[in-house]
Amino acid sequence: MLKHTTALAVIMLLSACGKPATGPAAPEGAAAGGADAAVAGRTAGYNPDRNAYFGDLHIHTRDSFDAYIFNVRATVDDAYRFAQGKTIKHPSGFDMTIAGGPLDFYTVTDHSEYLGILPAMNTPGSKFADLPRAKDMFSTDPDKIVAAFQGVGASVREGVPIADMYDLDAINTVWAEHVAAADRYNEPGKFTTFSAYEYTSVTTDSEGEGFGGGNLHRNVFFKGAAPAQVFSTLDSTNPEDLWDWMDKQRADGIESIAIPHNSNVSNGQMFRLETYHGEPLDAAYAEQRMRNEPLVEVTQVKGTSETHPDLSPNDEWANFEIYDELLGSYDVSATHGSYVREAYRNGLKLQETQGFDPFHFGLSAASDSHVAGGAYSEADYWSKIGIVDGTPVARGSVPFPGTTSWDEQPDNMAVKNATNWFSRWSASGLTGVWAEENTRDAIFDAFKRKETFATTGPRMRVRFFGGFGYDDGIMDSADLAHRAYEGGVPMGGDLVGTGEAPSFIVWAQRDPNGGTLQRVQVVKVTSDGEEVIDVACDNGTPDPSTKRCTDNGSSVDMTTCTPVNSGASELKALWKDPDFDASRRVTYYVRVLENPSCRWSTWEAMRNGTPPRPDVPQTIQERAYTSPIWYIPGN
Repeated sequence: MLKHTTALAVIMLLSACGKPATGPAAPEGAAAGGADAAVAGRTAGYNPDRNAYFGDLHIHTRDSFDAYIFNVRATVDDAYRFAQGKTIKHPSGFDMTIAGGPLDFYTVTDHSEYLGILPAMNTPGSKFADLPRAKDMFSTDPDKIVAAFQGVGASVREGVPIADMYDLDAINTVWAEHVAAADRYNEPGKFTTFSAYEYTSVTTDSEGEGFGGGNLHRNVFFKGAAPAQVFSTLDSTNPEDLWDWMDKQRADGIESIAIPHNSNVSNGQMFRLETYHGEPLDAAYAEQRMRNEPLVEVTQVKGTSETHPDLSPNDEWANFEIYDELLGSYDVSATHGSYVREAYRNGLKLQETQGFDPFHFGLSAASDSHVAGGAYSEADYWSKIGIVDGTPVARGSVPFPGTTSWDEQPDNMAVKNATNWFSRWSASGLTGVWAEENTRDAIFDAFKRKETFATTGPRMRVRFFGGFGYDDGIMDSADLAHRAYEGGVPMGGDLVGTGEAPSFIVWAQRDPNGGTLQRVQVVKVTSDGEEVIDVACDNGTPDPSTKRCTDNGSSVDMTTCTPVNSGASELKALWKDPDFDASRRVTYYVRVLENPSCRWSTWEAMRNGTPPRPDVPQTIQERAYTSPIWYIPGN
């Protein structure tokens, strides 16, 4: 996958030859279960006003070609066991246990290209073990290993199969095992799984070996039944061909969605204003894209894709966990066409000028862990890809052995990779959904209607509604959620205008195991601009002249990583846009910010007794992002 990373992995391979949560509580003011739960077909946790459930939709195991080469040996079963709170082993030998207790849903998304083939190549007696490439891949010669693996990366990037490795019968057998495992671990009402995989398209102008380039990956999820064979980049590198295949599967009764990820390193291609082959966008393109891709992954290990300081210079919080180097490369990704907020703005422009919006999507988050278990906590972080970034030294959070300061780091590939890549990765993230119960149908339906929110790891709960009939007393109502649904639309919904200004309900609750809340913001996007507005503060009301909360004095004791101030457990507001124009389309979404806390790299430096790395932030503000509510002028 990564040329220089692979070389480092080879060297390492040769040398090595809190209290668990009990599940989601019902939202305040909404009755969970009760008489409704007794209705046939509903689970005990059924809530007509919907519960918050949390999960990771992007997990890799040993069956991914780029995980196995980094010494990952964890199986699909290990991944599901991890999500349920069991302890599994990291490739470097230490224990991994999920922070915050078991998740509500979890999805293994191994790369479909050569699914399970690398483990077979390393299994004595397998027909794949006798392939010349297998002998090179698992030889003792680092140059042969690198060359063999880079050939696989080039095949995936170019969409040209390696004939003796591309055995569909073997790949389909492993895929069937994944489907069976998802079915085996799925427990309606307790734990939800989906059959899924990653479609691994990469766009690049370069030629030759390797996997480097702009990321156009998608994770594909099946609601229930899954096909016997999936569509990969070895069928076509064009995501629009993937959508055609998904439409055909849907016509045959197999429902699915795809979720793009890491648009931040797509080199401007994920949200480009033309098709894959450079043709103009049209209404049919927009309809097909939104039918198949209702969500976009906005944050994960390889950075955040909400916005960029160059795109949002007036957003004081835009410079958050920015990672911008192309896959397997030190080249910087193009900014335009790579971030969600700009895509929302461009979608509105297209809607106003041409009558369609191909970027009418909601938001999700995930880890993209390649070690079967996600590292969601800053205080308990193990990065992503196995033995290559499995230690603080390899991640670049503590100085290289034999050095005493950050000014005297050696000039070697390990330090360069830590500086450019691993030290800039993030402990993120999780998807939250609002669904009636913890079942495949209910959660998948929440994906489709975009009633989802993304967090950078904490399990904070966020609700967002828009409507025209909300009165001032609704925020103190015992049945707030019920009334909010009755009188408006939730996140992910279209709010059709009546000529008056709508009201928006914003409601955030902290993760009981996480930090306290500092502020809740509404991000307003129009076809020609954007604005970030604080609507709820932990220390009073926003200043109407600046639309900002006043400084609450929050800080962190950098000797212990202990937050100094208390913060809020819950923030709520009923907000109206003071600059509302009933004639204009607007995209509104909510961003919730915790008070500052130590970044994972600071935690690791503190434990090592060394100064924190100076070229990355020492603290961060964990956050959540809701799917938007789109205001549409009435006729």
